[in-house]
Amino acid sequence: MLFPSWAFLLFLAVLVPVYFLVPKRIQWIVLLIANAVFVCIAGLLGAVFMAVTVATVYGATRFFDASFARQRETLAAMKATHTKEERKRKRLSFERRRRLVLIAALVVNIGILFVLKYGAAIGRITAGIFGTKAFGQDLALTMGISFYTFSTVGYLLDVYRESIPAERNPLKLALFTSFFPLLVQGPITRFETVGKSLTAPHSFDGKRFLSASLRIAWGYWKKLIVADRLLVAVKALCAKPDVYRGDFIFVEMLLYAACLYADFTGGIDITIGVGEMLGVTVEENFFRPYFSKSIAEYWRRWHITLGEWFKRYVYYPLSVSKPMRDLSKATRKLGAGVSRRVPVYLATILVWALTGAWHGSNLTFLVWGILNGVVILLSEELKPLYARFHARFPKLTESTFYRGFTVIRTVLLLSSLRILDCYGTVREAFSSFFSMFTTWNWGAVFRGGVQSLGLTYTDYAIAAFGVLAMFTLSMVQRKGAIRPRILKRGTVFSVCVLLVLIGTILLFGRYGFGFDASQFIYNRF
Repeated sequence: MLFPSWAFLLFLAVLVPVYFLVPKRIQWIVLLIANAVFVCIAGLLGAVFMAVTVATVYGATRFFDASFARQRETLAAMKATHTKEERKRKRLSFERRRRLVLIAALVVNIGILFVLKYGAAIGRITAGIFGTKAFGQDLALTMGISFYTFSTVGYLLDVYRESIPAERNPLKLALFTSFFPLLVQGPITRFETVGKSLTAPHSFDGKRFLSASLRIAWGYWKKLIVADRLLVAVKALCAKPDVYRGDFIFVEMLLYAACLYADFTGGIDITIGVGEMLGVTVEENFFRPYFSKSIAEYWRRWHITLGEWFKRYVYYPLSVSKPMRDLSKATRKLGAGVSRRVPVYLATILVWALTGAWHGSNLTFLVWGILNGVVILLSEELKPLYARFHARFPKLTESTFYRGFTVIRTVLLLSSLRILDCYGTVREAFSSFFSMFTTWNWGAVFRGGVQSLGLTYTDYAIAAFGVLAMFTLSMVQRKGAIRPRILKRGTVFSVCVLLVLIGTILLFGRYGFGFDASQFIYNRF
């Protein structure tokens, strides 16, 4: 049940009034039932895997809480009668048991994610040997397993670190794991924010409902008017790498950049809007990423929750781990600078390799991730050079022209790396990219070439208007969010804006039978 479907809109239309009409103390139970219906419609086997995640994480975190309590009691009792060394051995014994339980829970949950997400790739490798077929990919996408697994694993690690206490009610943990808007394409959430908000009582608020409706409508607007329209041309370009080369690839880069932004941010707008409508706080996942002046800044603005997850649970623990410290000591003879950089750079490359693997099982995603990490590290190494340039030409580097140049440079660099998203092999991606510098065919592009991509000139005009509208709104929001300003002008004005959004979606949106538009691009990740 994807967002762009009449089934989802009907599901939401039934849930919202029921949610606010029932007594507040059971609102979270109504929401849990709605989540269960949503998950089961997606697939009963998927519901089983989600139940396994809830059961294992709940059992492990409750064990951690009990273990910490017993450890404190035991060590306090031993303080007067046992030596410091004996108390240390006892503490290490508790830590070993917790570590074993943690590893077991991680193996189960990361293992399920690995098999389902990469089952198709495993099937291809083993097909010739055992006669098996690719499996798992469609199921993983239906459940949104990448998102809920990362959210629950983050909760598991937070409890293990004693950052938060374990949830005592397994149904409330199930509610956090299965919250239906998050299953389509995230964002990746934390229990201490979303989990508490899900179980808190909420009263209906007309202003909040209107604000949420505006955000949901804007999400559909971006998805159905811009993303799904441009996706037709992007798919056509990617499907024939031997035909569309040279300047067609530059067109592909730009179209895909706009398409991906409209698709992913549109879906997140709907997710956050649905949460807001129910009174549930969902983390923001974007902050005007295409205004970034470097790739590092871009990744602090794009898919924010994924980056934060990797930093919190992979990068920081890995960069200060004992093996990294030992490696840093071993490289001291090469110089203090090298010794200091080794843990950071290795951790960075590993995190970006994992980020690429998170996006998909194809080698193209792994290469894409590593290249992002390499570019970020190169930029870090070049910082002294940038600083000298800024000091030498302060008026230039502080000018609007230069800031605009850095933004365009970042967008083009990111779009170049994203070519790897579009093709099945690394060789096809690199061959297509470098053809831009060897094949000059702008004439073919503009003499009917763009019309061979499944879109008319009217489609391009509508998409261009949509991109301009998104850009304009982003510029306006540099001074603050626009929805509060709309709502401040009164209910009548706000409803008129909402009706304009809905009207333009109905007039210019691309949707098929049953309102089943294209899946969200990030749903396949």
